[in-house]
Amino acid sequence: MAQKRAVGVLLIACEQELRSELNFVKMGKRRLMKRSLFVTVASILLFTVAAMAQESRNEISAQGTGFFTKDSDGNGISRNTTKTGGLQVGYRYNINRWLSAEANYGFDRNTQRYFSGSGESRIQSDVHGVTADVVVKLPFHISKFSPYALAGGGGLIFHPTGNGAGFVPGADTQAKGAFLYGAGADYVLTKHFSLRAEYRGFVYKDPDFSLQSLKTDSWTHAAQPSAGVVYRF
Repeated sequence: MAQKRAVGVLLIACEQELRSELNFVKMGKRRLMKRSLFVTVASILLFTVAAMAQESRNEISAQGTGFFTKDSDGNGISRNTTKTGGLQVGYRYNINRWLSAEANYGFDRNTQRYFSGSGESRIQSDVHGVTADVVVKLPFHISKFSPYALAGGGGLIFHPTGNGAGFVPGADTQAKGAFLYGAGADYVLTKHFSLRAEYRGFVYKDPDFSLQSLKTDSWTHAAQPSAGVVYRF
């Protein structure tokens, strides 16, 4: 009897040990699966971040500009504008290889000249351009040139400088909504730097600086060619 009891105890002990080993193996498999899942997710995130870094989605640009406005007339008033130059700075985010969104700020200074039966009036003003647009990169490259087209809108803010030779009493700052279109090309220098040549056209109503005597109520067009440098990061 004593031998049978001893054998029974031994069998129970062996069974408990076997169950313990099986539980340990199951826990090890679970841990291994968790570790594998973590490594897989971490690898995907790492490759995604690396790919985004290689794509250089962000761009900032600085360009010298020309600003040439078409003559217009209406309500018995004719208007022309001095030709001038300025600058433009911008930020572009590349959504993918062919589509981008950008915002720009431009500055110019010119003189608006109005002619009517009562004579000539001049107003020198700073022109602040604040615009946003969508850029579509064309699906082909010519050597290191990358062409694109753009369209968008924004506002042109005309702020009188108060210059005595070009000012009308009562003239006030005025903003005009503008439709924007254009095209350009980047010439790649390095991974991070490019040269940019661009043309932008603005369509908007003549400014009258809130003076009825200068109101032509006509639409005009301004051509803005530019060239500058781009930094990608």
